[in-house]
Amino acid sequence: MASPASSLPDISTLSSLEESSLTAILDLLFEPSRDLHALAVPTAKTITLGSYSEFIDTLRDELLAIQKAVHPDPAARKPLLAILGAHPRLGQKKVDSAQSAAEQAKLQAAEGSNEAEALAALNEEYEERFPGLRYVVFVNGRGRDVIMEDMKERIARGNVAAEEVEAIHVSLPDVVCAPHV
Repeated sequence: MASPASSLPDISTLSSLEESSLTAILDLLFEPSRDLHALAVPTAKTITLGSYSEFIDTLRDELLAIQKAVHPDPAARKPLLAILGAHPRLGQKKVDSAQSAAEQAKLQAAEGSNEAEALAALNEEYEERFPGLRYVVFVNGRGRDVIMEDMKERIARGNVAAEEVEAIHVSLPDVVCAPHV
C-alpha cells in the first residue's frame, strides 16, 4: 500500500484542484471530516502555500482562533467539535484513515483484555467529561501505561478548553512525512 505522503501532489497545485481532489488530500492528511473540508478547502483555494507544513500550520491557526472565539458558545462549537471528534477512539479497531490505522495497530499489538477494557472505560469516562471530544495524543513510541496515565490526568484536570487545544495540535501535527513538505 502506498503511503499517504506518496499520494500528495505538489503543494503549489492545491489552489487549482477540484474540491473533490482537495477533500481527498485532506482525508489523507487528517481524519475525514466534512467540517474540516468546509474550513480547509476555501483556505487551500485562496492562499499561496509553500509547503504542506505551512498548510497545516495555517489550518491549526484557524482552528485555534475558532476555538478561542466559539468556546463559550455550545452551539457555535459544534463544527469545531465535529472536526476534533473525527479522530477515532484510542484502541478502536476500525478506523477510517491509514495513519490512525497504523497508530492503532501499534497500540493494539500488545493489548491484553484487561488493558483493552480499562482503555475502553477511560475513553467512556473522557467522553462523558468532555462531550463532543475524543481523547487524542501522539501514540508513537509511548507505552499504553503512559498513555492511560496521561488520559487519567487530563480527565482529572477537567479543562475542556485545554482539551480542545490539545486535540487541535494532535489532529494537525507539526510534521507530515511527505516529499512536498
